[in-house]
Amino acid sequence: MYDYYRIATAIDYIRNNFWRQPHLEEIAAVVHLSPFHFQRMFTDWAGISPKKFLKYISIEHAKRLLSKEGSTLFETAIQTGLSGTGRLHDLFVTIEQMTPGEYKNQGENLNITYSFNEAEFGNYLIAATDKGVINLLFCEEEKQQAYLELASRWPKATLTEGQNMHHHQVIKFFNRTTTELFKLHLKGTDFQLKVWEALLRIPEGSLASYGQIAELIKQPAASRAVGTAIGQNPIGYIIPCHRVIKKDGNFGNYRWGQTRKTAMIGFEGAKIFKDVS
Repeated sequence: MYDYYRIATAIDYIRNNFWRQPHLEEIAAVVHLSPFHFQRMFTDWAGISPKKFLKYISIEHAKRLLSKEGSTLFETAIQTGLSGTGRLHDLFVTIEQMTPGEYKNQGENLNITYSFNEAEFGNYLIAATDKGVINLLFCEEEKQQAYLELASRWPKATLTEGQNMHHHQVIKFFNRTTTELFKLHLKGTDFQLKVWEALLRIPEGSLASYGQIAELIKQPAASRAVGTAIGQNPIGYIIPCHRVIKKDGNFGNYRWGQTRKTAMIGFEGAKIFKDVS
């Protein structure tokens, strides 16, 4: 089982104290573990030591990723689509937009299957139609809130607890064991879909600013609208809205919590470091 919630406590402490580079013993005490056991638990989760992980969640590191050199790397990666060594290098994502009727009628005649699962970043609710994944909502250990959010999104749909092939793909995705075609069945405006598609093109271990996403969709003056669309992302992590941060390098807010966003950014940066070292 994943131990995200204990890891999250440590990450939250690191995030709030990174500027003074806290020692292993100090962080371990926060989660009531010995330094030895904390180091082992954290390394099992992130793949690298807490000390190295700290590097990937510092503001200065984020600023470097958004510097001129980082922007060039980002643009190069964008030009090559989903190629490279990132998370989506062998994962092809197709997006099917819901019909105007499905959009307008709040899910009437839609059959939605949902299930609760656990990944590196905590519990999540996955919901899918027969056409693809429609929602991935992170939740805390109390899961009822996620179900209520799903029900409010689709008040006229038939919601059934269970799993279909798309649920199984998501589970394999989090386990890093899938190379199958991944289908998303999304409700959104044309503008929102453009933003969400742009997010899919940010390579793992890279970050982009709201302005860069606006430029990517050829609407450079729409940074604020881009931010709104990112905040409405219906499929957490798979559509990687966590990779968008403020221009000054600050990670900013996240609809599923700043600590979870920090964990995702650090986890992916650590993975890239481990893969190339």
